[in-house]
Amino acid sequence: MAALAGRVRATAILIVAAAAIVWGASLLPNYELRVLDSVLLYVLLAMGLNIVVGYCGLLDLGFIAFYAVGAYSYALLASPHTELHWPFGAVLVVAALLGLGAGVLLGIPVLRLRGDYLAIVTLGFGEIIRVVINNADALTNGPKGISRIYRATLFGWTIATPLDFFYLLLGVCAICFMIVWRLERSILGKAWAAVREDQDAARGVGVDTTFVKLCAFGLSAMIGSVAGVIFAAFQRFVSPESFVFQESLLVVLVVVVGGLGNLLGVIVGATVLIVLPELLREYAQYRMLIYGLMLVGIVLVRPRGLVPKRFDPAWLMVRLGWR
Repeated sequence: MAALAGRVRATAILIVAAAAIVWGASLLPNYELRVLDSVLLYVLLAMGLNIVVGYCGLLDLGFIAFYAVGAYSYALLASPHTELHWPFGAVLVVAALLGLGAGVLLGIPVLRLRGDYLAIVTLGFGEIIRVVINNADALTNGPKGISRIYRATLFGWTIATPLDFFYLLLGVCAICFMIVWRLERSILGKAWAAVREDQDAARGVGVDTTFVKLCAFGLSAMIGSVAGVIFAAFQRFVSPESFVFQESLLVVLVVVVGGLGNLLGVIVGATVLIVLPELLREYAQYRMLIYGLMLVGIVLVRPRGLVPKRFDPAWLMVRLGWR
C-alpha cells in the first residue's frame, strides 16, 4: 500500500507540474514562446543524438542530416512545390521510416570505425546530404529552398501559432522521453552501455555489436527526422542553410554540456545553450564572445556535464516518492 501511495503521489506531482507548465506557457508572449519552442526542438534532437553519443559512445557529427531528411519530407509532401498535401501525421510516419533507413545506411559502413575516424565519416555524411539537397534543384529547389509549406493539421487541430507548437513539442518530447528512458533501462540499453565501455569485451560476452550499433543509429535517426518534420511545419520554409555543420555541433554540445547519457542533462543542456544567447542579445557586439567564454567555463568547471550521471530520471522518480 505504501508503494502504491508513493506512485500515486509521484504521478499527481507530475500531472500538476505539467498543468502548471501548460498554463504558464499560455500567458507568455510570442517571442518567449518561440524561444521555448526552440528549446523543446533541441531537446528532441538531443534525445535522439544521446542514444548514439551518450548511450553507445559513438561520436556522430552528421546528425543534422536526419533532421534535414524529416524537414524535406514534409516540405516535399505538403507544399505547392510538388502540389502534394499529405496529412501531417502521415508525413511523421513516413519521415520516421525514412530516418530509420538513413540511419541504418549510415551505420552499415561505419560499423568497424571508432573515435576520430567515425567522427570524420559521419561529418562527411552530413555534408553529403546538405550538398545533395543544395544541388538537386529539380526536386528541392536548391539553395532557394521550399516555401509556403502547408500548415500542420493533426486530428482536426490546426497547428499554427507558437503556443500550438509548444503544446505539440511538449507532447512529442514527453513521449520520446519515456520511450528513450525505457530503452535505456532495457536489455538493449545495457548492450549500448557495454559497447560504450569496451566494444571488444562486449563482443566477447555475446553482445551482437553490429545489431546494437545499427539499432542506435536507426532509432536516433528516427527521432531526428520527426524533429525535422516539426521544424518544417513550424518555419513553413526549409533551405540547405538550416542544416549546416554548426547545427550538428550545437546538438552535440547540448548532449555534452548537459551530461552524456543523461536525459535530464539533455533538458538542462538545451535550456542553457538556447536561452543563454537570447539573454545576451542586449550585448550584441560581445554576445558570441561572452557565450563562448561561458561555454569554456562550463566545460572546465563541469567536465562531465551540468547534471551528474546519478541524477537521472530514476533518481527523480525516487525523490518524488515512486518506489
